[in-house]
Amino acid sequence: MARILIIGYGNPLRSDDGIGWHAAEELTRWFTSPEVEVLIRYQLTPEVADVIHQCDAVIFIDAGRDGVPGEVMFERITAKAERPSFSHELAPAAVLELCRQIYHRCPAAFMVSLCGECFEHGEGLSAKVAASLPHLTALVGQLANSEIAKARAA
Repeated sequence: MARILIIGYGNPLRSDDGIGWHAAEELTRWFTSPEVEVLIRYQLTPEVADVIHQCDAVIFIDAGRDGVPGEVMFERITAKAERPSFSHELAPAAVLELCRQIYHRCPAAFMVSLCGECFEHGEGLSAKVAASLPHLTALVGQLANSEIAKARAA
């Protein structure tokens, strides 16, 4: 059985930084199959590598700061070591590298982000970001279904 992991992360109390949460909540309603698991996190921590290593693919969702507000960006990511910091927060590529180092396996991975406009205190999304949320969730849904099909065919 294919196993696709979707991780939406960010701070839902900092307006558009919560886009990962909003998208993940919506995608939880879309995917009821055990083939897809949706996680919601404030940040990516080393412990996430334990869940990732068991998957065929992982899709990270977060707010971006560079670009045009409301713009959806997509990229394939690979494992990459980061310089150590005093934070427990890791970038997606660093979590993948940790997964590779510990479990000797790294699934296909993708980053889907939406450029935010407002990162001030607040629970709601800015108008431009809220208007782009359906496009982001549709892209993630298509990507997850494509990865399920690939894993089943393998």
